[in-house]
Amino acid sequence: MEFSVMCKARHVLTLIGSVLNIVLSFIVFCFLDILDFVLCFVYKVLDFCIESEWKNPGSYSAATLDGSGKIIVSEQGETESEVVYLTSTKFQLEEISDTLYSRPSFVTEVSNQLKKLTFDTITITKSTEKKKLTRSTITINSTIVKLLQGRMIGQYLYPITRWSDCDCQFCNSWTYSTKRTLFVKSDGPKDQAKEDVVFIHGFVSSSAFWTETLFPNFSSNAKSIYRLLAVDLLGFGRSPKPNDSLYTLREHVDMIEKSVLEGYGVRSFHIVAHSLGCILALAIAVKHPESVKSLTLLAPPYYPVPKGESATQYVMRRVAPRQVWPPMAFCASVGGWYQYIARTVSLVLCKNHRLWDFLIKIITGNRIRTFLLEGFIRHTHIASWHTLHNVIFGTSGKLDRYLDIIRDRLSCDVTVFHGEDDEVIPLECSYNVQRRIPRARVKVVENKDHITIVVGRQKEFARELEEIWKKSTKN
Repeated sequence: MEFSVMCKARHVLTLIGSVLNIVLSFIVFCFLDILDFVLCFVYKVLDFCIESEWKNPGSYSAATLDGSGKIIVSEQGETESEVVYLTSTKFQLEEISDTLYSRPSFVTEVSNQLKKLTFDTITITKSTEKKKLTRSTITINSTIVKLLQGRMIGQYLYPITRWSDCDCQFCNSWTYSTKRTLFVKSDGPKDQAKEDVVFIHGFVSSSAFWTETLFPNFSSNAKSIYRLLAVDLLGFGRSPKPNDSLYTLREHVDMIEKSVLEGYGVRSFHIVAHSLGCILALAIAVKHPESVKSLTLLAPPYYPVPKGESATQYVMRRVAPRQVWPPMAFCASVGGWYQYIARTVSLVLCKNHRLWDFLIKIITGNRIRTFLLEGFIRHTHIASWHTLHNVIFGTSGKLDRYLDIIRDRLSCDVTVFHGEDDEVIPLECSYNVQRRIPRARVKVVENKDHITIVVGRQKEFARELEEIWKKSTKN
């Protein structure tokens, strides 16, 4: 009887909490919609005054692909069309995620959901008709059109450093060299190693996530066999942060190939990847099926998309659900939905990272290593914003195919680790990978989250990796 009362009370409290979360989320995100709209105009004026270039807020371009490979572009409110030609570069337009420019306000989304519940049949019919009418068109931002034009004639739209980005030597060291490659930290045999291991970090992080935790904890035997290569992704850490880049999956993969595989003469290798890096790891494995000896994925962001849903929009709503609770969902929602609020956060944190470094050292007495903070705040808004949308959201429609290829055409070991308390990427994502690749082994690490799955258990994890590599070599 007592147990039954407790269950009912818990159910009532849960219901009250859910209602409060919905109400607070509505109020907070309506305010953020307005704030982001205002900040949009503020940044347009600042960009114009400082960089002498006006960028119309909310201006979009309708672009139609024709049979000749041209993109016919027409600005809203204009009758004339402009034709943009793509050259033989590796850039492909379809890699631009529609979530960059198609993010309905919170009120609009709530209204659409209510309409869908009330007029479900009508909505489906209209949606079908709409798809038929707009099948041959795409929507892109006018800034992207200018970027495409700049690529054709070999110009850059923005200077190397924007006024809202950090201009310190650390963040721009790559600009002093003609060698445009990623920063790679290597450890192990100085000559040709028996085997190579490529480490790929997650979103708003850096190679220090590996080099400050795992590298010092690998055994001397492992370091005599394996050459360890940890890379800073394009736009993050010590790597180049070009403002004319769209940070697509292809660009990230191409830079890893150029800087790591070609730069270090890597032929066959193991991959260890975390979060966002798992998507890049899958793309590399599919591109180099004969070279990958093992895949170790930590918290892979894989969300199977239901039939009839837009893949990019569905994943954006899963990753960034626009809720005030839990806190990680709120942070992800602000970072994923509000471009100009995110730019303001970047302006405060990233541009002034030297100040934050100094303050933390003063507060802590320089007793702690701040590599996690350094990885979090040493990037640019353009890099983080486009990587989030073009890689995490934009590749959602490709991951099924990547996983199927790894299942059917690759024989490498696939091991997935996930923290039991991970609030960033839900545990179900790892089991989704296992459903797609039955031979994949999933290990749930108790009482660990998205970061502490490595940080804090680095010695144990280093031993686990060595066992995986040893087993893969024998096989």
